[in-house]
Amino acid sequence: MPARKAFYSELAYVVGIVTLALGTVFMERADFGVSMVVAPAYLLYLKLSGIFPWFTFGMAEYSLQAVLLIAMCIVLRRFRIGYLFSFVTAVFYGVILDLLMLIGSMLPKDILALRFVYYAVGVFLCSVGVAFLFRTYIAPEVYELLVKELSAKYGWNIHKVKTVYDCASCLVGIILSFAFFGLWHFEGVKWGTILCALINGFLIGRIGTVLDRMFDFRDRWKLRERFFR
Repeated sequence: MPARKAFYSELAYVVGIVTLALGTVFMERADFGVSMVVAPAYLLYLKLSGIFPWFTFGMAEYSLQAVLLIAMCIVLRRFRIGYLFSFVTAVFYGVILDLLMLIGSMLPKDILALRFVYYAVGVFLCSVGVAFLFRTYIAPEVYELLVKELSAKYGWNIHKVKTVYDCASCLVGIILSFAFFGLWHFEGVKWGTILCALINGFLIGRIGTVLDRMFDFRDRWKLRERFFR
């Protein structure tokens, strides 16, 4: 068996954020429904951008995650300084997402076959991004942080917790769609969102297994103990 190549966990953080944002853009262009994780933020973006044109998808992301971070601390009854880095990550992700959304807006979306390709690529990239984020000590987005913290506190399987969280987020997205755009009017949350919610945890687990076989994730700098414990 060939030796695994070293892959720095700090680089895994950057790769995870960019890949996750790119996957979100592809799913948005496919218009079959965005990822269930970002569905609530996407619904807020669609609603508020109609009132405030300057309000972006990225802004919706880190605004919602700030609220979720506070709720997580209340539920877990603890707070760590490292949790604040999750909000920094959320802002970083939001900026990258807005930049890639501008670039992605040039992709054609009037060909049905292309939209299916966008969807498949988007789901895969989102799963890859989360798998990388699970292998870095740097605080991930609040979405992934919540999954990691719940799994660690109660000893639950992280991939099963991820699937449950995804389904709950999908349900919240459906409720917001009805509240913002009318009963039985599905906006942002469609069949693609449901499918993604069901398979995302499985994909992340399989991709993570492949990554662990290929790479030896290790720290480049001694920041783990200082800032993320």
